Amino acid sequence: MYKISIKNYLERHGFEALCPKAVLFDMDGVLYNSMPNHAIAWQESMAQFGIHMTAADAYATEGARGVDTIKKMVLEQQGREIDEAEAQRMYDVKTQIFHSLPEPPVMEGMHALMERLTSDGLTCCVVTGSGQRPLIHRILSDFGAYVDEQHITTAYDVSRGKPAPDPYLMGLRKAGNLRPCEALVMENAPLGVRAGVAARIFTIAVNTGPLPDQTLLDAGADLLFPSVAAFLKDYSALLPSR
Repeated sequence: MYKISIKNYLERHGFEALCPKAVLFDMDGVLYNSMPNHAIAWQESMAQFGIHMTAADAYATEGARGVDTIKKMVLEQQGREIDEAEAQRMYDVKTQIFHSLPEPPVMEGMHALMERLTSDGLTCCVVTGSGQRPLIHRILSDFGAYVDEQHITTAYDVSRGKPAPDPYLMGLRKAGNLRPCEALVMENAPLGVRAGVAARIFTIAVNTGPLPDQTLLDAGADLLFPSVAAFLKDYSALLPSR
């Protein structure tokens, strides 16, 4: 299965080989089991501004810049266009609610996966639609043995968020100006998968939320696993140790 997926990827993009030097991880739903908290924060905050947002909406738009999600929902539900400053004020309320909730746990298997990748000579990077400093600090606290701040791409590094390829293209640059075939993307959300695919990077989906597997496959995922731990278990079959 893996060989076929890799072969299809190489043929689609015209690359000779998949030779990863880095893995670009999404944050929410990949590094952390944080999406349930985000769903709560989105619903409660947007209700304050007369915007109806469901948990399914939160999962479907995960990975996009928060201000872009807000602009889109205000336009759809209230028929008006808002500027970056107003969207940011609304997003700040969402951020406050999110940080008032219990701290989400690290995703099972993630530390072991990063340790394995690092020992095999791959660079671990993070590409997130968030720009919240407390979250960046937590990444460095939890994963400082594997990730440094120079290898973290946030919403403030790009003008277009996921599903545009820009965040992952920036991730490639931060990883050492790598070619797309020299990296892997690990994502849990449709918009993030679409961003990785648009950047021409081999994109692995881990379905850690309530969305159907087919939603992630339809977004273009090259491979799909039910969890981070499942990917770690099959890692050597996909990319044997060096």
